[in-house]
Amino acid sequence: MGRIETRFKELKEKGEKALIAYIMAGDPSLSATSRLVLDLEEAGADIVELGVPFSDPVADGPTIQRAAGRAIGKGANLRKIISLVQKLRKKTSIPIILMTYYNPVLHYGEQQFINDAVSAGVDGIIIPDLIPDEGEYLIHLCRGNGLDTVFLLAPTSTPERVEIVSRSCTGFLYYVSITGITGAKLMLARGIKKRIKEISKISGMPVAVGFGVSTPEEAADIAAVSDGVIVGSAIVKRIEEGKDIRPFVASLKKPLKKNIKKPLKNALRGKEKNR
Repeated sequence: MGRIETRFKELKEKGEKALIAYIMAGDPSLSATSRLVLDLEEAGADIVELGVPFSDPVADGPTIQRAAGRAIGKGANLRKIISLVQKLRKKTSIPIILMTYYNPVLHYGEQQFINDAVSAGVDGIIIPDLIPDEGEYLIHLCRGNGLDTVFLLAPTSTPERVEIVSRSCTGFLYYVSITGITGAKLMLARGIKKRIKEISKISGMPVAVGFGVSTPEEAADIAAVSDGVIVGSAIVKRIEEGKDIRPFVASLKKPLKKNIKKPLKNALRGKEKNR
């Protein structure tokens, strides 16, 4: 059992929901990223997603695109980020996932990437522009080396698609709450509870929800119907503004420490969000 699966199991036993926090590795610098990961853990994040900067981040909105540009400008790349994780492992055992696009992995070399990532202490990968149907070789390599592969599902995913993705996914399923990019408005569908319940039944694994969550109230509402909440742009924006992210992250985690069973709030509909 890997660190990600173990973390979800521990949280379930405590009646808590997972807070998965995303930051862009290398923004504002790699040394700052190391400190920020520890800040996230201190503030209550259960799992950390480290974004790998890429010149064509098709799934990301303006906030994360700007962060990627700043990180690239500072020389951050996949090899340096893996080295960063290796150094972090001397200070923390928090589950760490790399969120990257496929091009950097292909350029690195799939087998070498997996060898180096696992050796450094990376727990999983998310590659939004690689679908399971076209990633069989990479999935096979990951399974053989104990690296979790987390794939995305959309509100438009059919039951058949959920089954296909679930077979390729380990750790948890990433449910995209909106049909859009990161940082878009969060429009909570009335049927989201039923939808996530159906996905959980088909997959038999935890489902975490991301894209559009930017306040503690939204985190609480999402946690009421899922196993975890993913927050990215709202944290990245605070880093961009030079703010201490710890109070905000702690405020996101606070409502997740309860076994929440309240219904979604209609008041969330139509507000401007930051993922």
